[in-house]
Amino acid sequence: MKLGIVGLPNVGKSTLFNSLTKAGALAANYPFATIDPNIGVVAVPDERLKLLSEFSHSRKVTPATIEFVDIAGLVKGASKGEGLGNQFLANIRECDAIVHVVRCFEDTNIVHVDGSIDPARDIDTINLELIFADLEVLDRRIAKTGKAAKSGADKNAKHEAELLSQIHKWLEDGKMALSLHFDDEEDEKFKESLFLLTDKPVIYAANVADSDLADDGASNPHVEAVRKLAQEQGAEVFVVSAEIEQEISELDDDEKTEFFADLGIKKSGLDKLIAASYKLLGLMSFLTTGEDETRAWTIRIGTKAPQAAGKIHTDFERGFIKAEVINYRQLLDCGSYAAAREKGLVRMEGKDYVVQDGDVILFRFNV
Repeated sequence: MKLGIVGLPNVGKSTLFNSLTKAGALAANYPFATIDPNIGVVAVPDERLKLLSEFSHSRKVTPATIEFVDIAGLVKGASKGEGLGNQFLANIRECDAIVHVVRCFEDTNIVHVDGSIDPARDIDTINLELIFADLEVLDRRIAKTGKAAKSGADKNAKHEAELLSQIHKWLEDGKMALSLHFDDEEDEKFKESLFLLTDKPVIYAANVADSDLADDGASNPHVEAVRKLAQEQGAEVFVVSAEIEQEISELDDDEKTEFFADLGIKKSGLDKLIAASYKLLGLMSFLTTGEDETRAWTIRIGTKAPQAAGKIHTDFERGFIKAEVINYRQLLDCGSYAAAREKGLVRMEGKDYVVQDGDVILFRFNV
């Protein structure tokens, strides 16, 4: 999973990136501190892996990962060359979702590029720049497709030109491509193939002061404004204090537990973001375990066994025979595979089996 982090300058974007990835991106109290795209890979915390690796005496543990791409802060006119953010928008075109960091805290020591805290306005500013950037992409594609349609060299060009025109009009009306749906499945796939920034699901990170963490921002009117917008858009929201996250990232597990208790919180911002990401994108993990390795594999909810096998290796999907399946908790409770088999808890599933979150699977295949 790859997530692109966007936001205005000075909203806590790079501070959050630092804390999530410990990658040491430059964070400073002025616009355009991040002048190169920063990329960090983060392991998805999963207690099940530790338990299964101990069960199997695994030599290696491989968690699922999330790749974060942090770009320079966007400002009004970014699509016209203002600021530096627009240079890096291409870096998030292939991300699965966008994490939009929104400032929901007051601090006279940290300047806001527009002079005041207004999440709705800030979100609108970013969205408009994403729309403008997408319109540029569409303009180039329309010109190219138009030539092909006129020459008759490409039979599909005329239909594609019509679709591009519809999407262009939708964006010109100030609407995000994500909210445009085509009845025809192929038309929808064509829209997806354009990798438009406004066609990506959005997770809003409401960046608050540490005093707003205990009640998850419930008493913060700025957070309420973000939640209202997110509900209208079908987006996810998580409340975070980028400053506190940076402190948390430097603590060991025992210190984190104590720190959380002092703050009155149960989850870190990373945990909240991962939960929001998996929910928004409809993702889950199945597990494999053995002496060599215990590993988590991220798949979409509803994935069938052969396609899950293909996540490990294409040969597994091509030569799929059966999947040997047991829930991780049942396996741990039994103490061994042999005991689990005796109780009839290890099932042999075929091609139509829909993999469930927490399944431990051994695939049988032949190529």
